[in-house]
Amino acid sequence: MKKFMEGVMEWKSSVALMFSASVILCIVIMLFYGETSIPITAIIFFLVLSMIGTLLQFLAFSDRVIKKMRYTYRMVVFVIPFIALLTASAWFFHWFPEEYAAMWLICSCIFTVVFIGGTVAFEIYYRVMGKKYDGLLGRYRIQKELDNK
Repeated sequence: MKKFMEGVMEWKSSVALMFSASVILCIVIMLFYGETSIPITAIIFFLVLSMIGTLLQFLAFSDRVIKKMRYTYRMVVFVIPFIALLTASAWFFHWFPEEYAAMWLICSCIFTVVFIGGTVAFEIYYRVMGKKYDGLLGRYRIQKELDNK
C-alpha cells in the first residue's frame, strides 16, 4: 500500500506540472491570437489530458509496471498512445479545420520537435547526473579503501 501511495503522489506532482505547462502554452498561443480569456472547458480538458498523459508516462517509464524494457521501447509505449490521444482531442475539439491538412502537419511537426527536444534534454541531464554520481562513487570507494588501511 505504501508503494501505491508513493506512486499516486508522484503522479499527482506530474499532473500538476503537465497541467501548468499546458495552461501556460495555451496562454501564450491565445495571446498570440489576441484572445483575452480561456474557456473553462479548455481548462478542464487540460486537466484531464494531463491526468491521462502522466498516467501514460508512469506506465511507460516507471519500473513499477514494466520491469525490464529498453528506454527506446518505453518511448514508443508512451508516444504512440499519447499522440493518438492528442490527435483524437484535436479532432473532437476542432482545434484545426479538418480540411486543412497543412495545419495538422504543422501540429505534428511541432509535437515531434518538442518530443525530440525533451528527450534530448532528459538524456543530457541523465548523462550529466550519471557522471556526477560516478565521480561521487569513485571518491567514496577511495575513501573506503583509505579507511580500511
